[in-house]
Amino acid sequence: MDRNEVSGSGFQLLTETRNLFLKPDTMSYDIDICVEDARWLAALPEVAAVCARACAAALDSCGVAAYAGEAGVAMLLTGDEQMQDLNRRYRDQDKPTNVLSFPQVVLHPEHLAVLAQDSRAHVPIILGDIALGYDTMAREAEAEGKTIADHTSHLVVHATLHLLGYDHLEERQAQAMEAKEAAILAALGVNDPYAALGGMI
Repeated sequence: MDRNEVSGSGFQLLTETRNLFLKPDTMSYDIDICVEDARWLAALPEVAAVCARACAAALDSCGVAAYAGEAGVAMLLTGDEQMQDLNRRYRDQDKPTNVLSFPQVVLHPEHLAVLAQDSRAHVPIILGDIALGYDTMAREAEAEGKTIADHTSHLVVHATLHLLGYDHLEERQAQAMEAKEAAILAALGVNDPYAALGGMI
């Protein structure tokens, strides 16, 4: 899997292309989902719920629920053309990809522990944006024998962990991130996505 974390894009990315806007009820999290490519809904009508559930599970696993304020994540569900454009603009890679993360405020676990004890720390925090490409996602799901729901869940968990400071540039980082993803997905009833792939790097 590519290193798909990008800094400095901002919510402008999502508001420029908004078509169908969905806002699932996800506890104290503000998870906004823009479905730009209708194929997402055609293939998975409950895609908003799947994405919100996966994102919330990743946030929960990192202790974000302990934060007294509201944590926000925005998602764009689009296709390869838009993903290639984003990848070219923000990562200098002129090719489509499955998922991109655009962190705004990285909250590491040690930061969350401090914030959870501070009654004044209740302002909303925008963690960042996530973009998912339907074409690449669907090709990967078919090639790996996964359902679209399971693969989408995996990509959302992976991207959300990037928003929270996880990375996989080095083997040690990759192993920690893979283990975290596998545990979160297991709680969602999704098999370990790396079991048959030999890891992300």
